[in-house]
Formats: sequence, C-alpha cells, structure tokens
Amino acid sequence: MNRLPRRLSLLLLVLLAALALFPAWGPLAFSAKYAFLLQKLTGIMILAILAMSLDLLVGVAGLVSLGHAAFFGLGGYMLALLSPQYEAANAWVVLPAAMGAVAAVSAVVGFLAIRTAGIYFIMVTLAFGQMGYYFFNDSKLAGGSDGAYIYVKPNVEAFGITLVNLESKQAFFFVVLGCLVAVYLWLRVVLASPFGRVLAAIGVNEGRVRGLGFNPMVYKLVAFALAGALAGLAGFLAATQYGFVSPAMLGWHQSGHVLVMVILGGMGTLFGPVLGAFILELAHFGLEAVTEHWLLPMGVLVITIVLALPKGVAGLLLQWCGKKGEGEP
Repeated sequence: MNRLPRRLSLLLLVLLAALALFPAWGPLAFSAKYAFLLQKLTGIMILAILAMSLDLLVGVAGLVSLGHAAFFGLGGYMLALLSPQYEAANAWVVLPAAMGAVAAVSAVVGFLAIRTAGIYFIMVTLAFGQMGYYFFNDSKLAGGSDGAYIYVKPNVEAFGITLVNLESKQAFFFVVLGCLVAVYLWLRVVLASPFGRVLAAIGVNEGRVRGLGFNPMVYKLVAFALAGALAGLAGFLAATQYGFVSPAMLGWHQSGHVLVMVILGGMGTLFGPVLGAFILELAHFGLEAVTEHWLLPMGVLVITIVLALPKGVAGLLLQWCGKKGEGEP
C-alpha cells in the first residue's frame, strides 16, 4: 500500500486526537448528551472496524460480499455462548476463541464462495449470510428470534488484577479506540507485505497474477478468513457494548449498510471506510433528530456523495492533499 501524503497523515492524526480527547472536551461541549454521544462514538468505531474488514475484500481483493455481517453477528454470538450466564467471562480466553471460530467458519464459506466471481459471488455470500441469520433466528441455541443477553461484560485481568474495567463506558471507549487503531495499522502492514501486494494485484487483474505463477484462490481464501476474523472482533465488541445479540446482526441489511460505508469513504484505502462509517452514522443521527422522514435526505446525501465523489471521501482527500503536497520534499 502506498504511503499517505504528509498533509493527509497530519489531518488523520488531528482527527484521531480529537476523537481520543472526546472524554475531555465532550462534557464541556455536550454536557447533557455526553454519555449518549460517548456510547454513539464507541458504536461508530466498532462499525469502522467492520468496514475496514470488508474493505480488505471489496477494495483490495475485488470481492464484493453481501454476507459479511454474518461474521459480525457470529462474533457477538460466540461471546454470548461462551460467557457464563451471571459471571464475567475471561476476555483473554473468549476473544481469541470467538475470533478463531469466526475465522474457521469464514474460511469454510470462503472456500466455497471464491469459486465463483462477479454477481455469482455476491449472491453466494448473500445466501450464506441469510443461512446464518435464519439459523440463529429459528434455533433455540441462543434465544432464537428474541436474541440473547450478556449480563456481565468480560473481565480483563492479569494475576488477579483488573487491567481494564469494561463496565466503565469511558474505559470501553478507549479499548475500542485502541482496537480501531491496531486493526488499521495491522492491515497497513499486511497490505504492504508481499501477500498484500499480490492480493491487490488480484483485485486489479486476476488473470495476470495467475500467469505470473501465483494461485489467486489461496490468497483470496486467506483474505476472506482474515476479513471474517476482524468482523468477528467487531461483533465481539458490539456484543460487549450493548450486552445483547440478535439475529439482526447477521442480516443482509447490515452487510449492505457497511458496504455503503466502504463506498462512501473510498474503497481500498482503509482510512476511507473509517471516515465513511463516521459520516454515515453521524448523518443518520443528525437527520433523525431533525425529521422523522430522515431516510429521504439520507438517500439524497448518499447518492450525491457517490455521484460527486466516485472514489469516495478518501479519494477527494488524497487528491487534495497530493496536490497541496507536491512541493514538499
């Protein structure tokens, strides 16, 4: 992955700093709504992690999935199934177990799905996603259509000492922020590696990659499993935040919602889907507060951004910062 322009890197750092310092300036700016906004920003960051995981498939490998929310929901359900009913689960155990289980399931789904391409790949992933939805909706395994509650958040301890109290909304905010930054940096490293470069080449021209002696199926399968595991992480965090999981987390509408974030932000950029998540969710919050018919202006906003910015918000920032930074050393 290409290095970001200096001006863009500084802009992203400023935005990250403003987000990280929200617990400091938020109570002063939004005294009455601070607690709600803290929860809202935490939820948006979780969706941003999910959007980055989908960008690995859509923006890099060229695999448009409409079933990605299945792995998001499965990550949440794994926490619900692995947690004692009225006791705190050990985060050091349940988180790797949840991500490992989701990675295994996504590898199986990917093994079958990557044998198709184009619209057929979209339909196969959609079908698998709906299979997951109806499995949890109709099964009594975890509450059926009513979902399941997680009464106590996982504990993060070492040698009997609590390192982070996830019951604290502010502490959980910083945990999710740390996960967001860690996932972004890790994906940057992955995409800068030989594996990432081959994967990006597959997204551009799979035939040429095959002609060079690489097996695209292996790279796409690994990418599918990695993206699934990261989506499972996002689902785990969402279930921890809300203390509740339901089949709706696995539905196709959730997959489509996250796909819109990726498209609005800018595919294949990693930071673009993060911006897309914030833009879409904050616009939703603002428009919903103004009118009960918020879906109409929201649709207009999405269509306008897509038509005006074919490469998303990230494409605009890259173009602007690139031009501004041409004279820099």
